[in-house]
Formats: sequence, structure tokens, C-alpha cells
Amino acid sequence: MSRIAVFLAEGFEEGESLFVIDILRRAGFKCDSVSIDEEMVKGSHDIVVKADKIISDEIREYDMIVLPGGLPGATNLRDDERVIELVKYFDKAPEKFVAAICAAPMILEKAGIIKGRTITSYPGEKYTELFKEANYVEDIVVIDDHLITSRGPATTLPFAYALIDVLGGDSNKLKQGMLYNMVRESNF
Repeated sequence: MSRIAVFLAEGFEEGESLFVIDILRRAGFKCDSVSIDEEMVKGSHDIVVKADKIISDEIREYDMIVLPGGLPGATNLRDDERVIELVKYFDKAPEKFVAAICAAPMILEKAGIIKGRTITSYPGEKYTELFKEANYVEDIVVIDDHLITSRGPATTLPFAYALIDVLGGDSNKLKQGMLYNMVRESNF
């Protein structure tokens, strides 16, 4: 069974982290929330969450790391050297994955892993400027080998389903059970 670590830092985007954890667990994966500081972590909308784990070398044994956005959460992750080292480690390991959503691709840029890669992020000039060494596109979810990126809160579901699929799962049954297909087909 694949193991996924979703990092939490003060100011994390609650939806981009908690919904990803929920969906990956529904799909049968072992998914842990991992704080870079204290066990209790406050999100960008003042929701306090108890992390499953605190960052440690044990994370190297996981199959995927997920970096949620939110401000200042993504900035706090970017400024933590342990996170940067783990991103570099996971990027170099062919059997591991790095996933980032919203503002979190700034962490990938700091880790130096985006040059020549196709990525996306939260829209805006400050991000497109930051990612000038990458092939920046405005797709909902971008998979470039073992690197997965997405746009923001409204793209959390397709992002999480893509993570299931790259880990060897099948998101289709879960999409039906969660009524995702109904939403995609509606004009709402």
C-alpha cells in the first residue's frame, strides 16, 4: 500500500490538504498529515488541525509528498530546509512522487526541480514570473513524470483523483461514489 505525507505548516489551505487526505484515505491509501512544527496546526482560515505526525527522516520511506498551498502556509513550507531536502530527495527517486497545489509550487522552485518541467500553479503574474525556468501552463492538473501540480482550491478534487491514479489506484469508482461525475456534467 502506498504511503502519502501531506505537509502542514501554519497558514496551510485547509481544503487543499484535508480534502486530499480524505480522498486518498477513501481510495485505500495510507495518508498522514505531517506538521513541520507543532502537533496542532492552524490553517489559513483559522481551522486548527491535529497532525498525524511531526516531520522526521521517516518521511523518506513514504511514496509521495503533497504540498498544499495557502498563505503563509506555502511560504512556511518553502522556508523550511527539511521540506526542501525532502522535495529534492523525492524528485530524484524514480519510484517516488512530489505533488504541489496552488501557491506550493514555489517550494518546487526553491528546491530547484522545475527547470524544463511542465507545471501549473495558482494564477497570477507573480507565479508566472517565479516559474520562468519551467514550461508554465494553465491546465487544471499537470503531470510531468513524477511531479504533479494543480491550480488551487477549486481544483483539489481533480488533483486528488490524479494522485490516486499515478499511485496505481483507480479513481473512477471513487469519482462516482463521491458524485464528482454529476458535478462535472452539470452547468452549475
